[in-house]
Amino acid sequence: MSLAKILTLDAVAERLAELRATGVRIVQCHGCFDLMHIGHIKHLQAAKRMGDTLVVTVTADEYVAKGAGRPVFGEFLRAEALAALECVDFVAINAGPTAVEAIRLLRPHYYVKGQAYAMPSARSERLRAEIAAVHDVGGEIRFTNEIVFSSTALLNARPRD
Repeated sequence: MSLAKILTLDAVAERLAELRATGVRIVQCHGCFDLMHIGHIKHLQAAKRMGDTLVVTVTADEYVAKGAGRPVFGEFLRAEALAALECVDFVAINAGPTAVEAIRLLRPHYYVKGQAYAMPSARSERLRAEIAAVHDVGGEIRFTNEIVFSSTALLNARPRD
């Protein structure tokens, strides 16, 4: 059942420590995932191929900075949508404003972002802090190269009542 994949960050960290001890390579993705679309799915599938276990951390509702009316879907619904994907092994809602603490706790081998962030000039201060945290725990930043869509653009383009 996909709901069994949704755990607290501490519970995911415990599971990952057990898996890491057996040589499993841990991949982490992080984001809002407000409107799940094919770009997200392909990104997560590509990230999973980089390792053995994929954990996705979700930005808590209070830290989604995408504009008025966002997130459209609450953190638990977003977590459920991610957990429904076969390629996702664990999902946790991140209680902080960035993924830095989650990265430090989960200690991924690979922290994976989409190709839009591959160029250093495209990286926000928040992402630079996350990348520094990945390096601090001995991990590596990687990027997928999949089709890109913007949830914000898709939501803004939808017909209004």
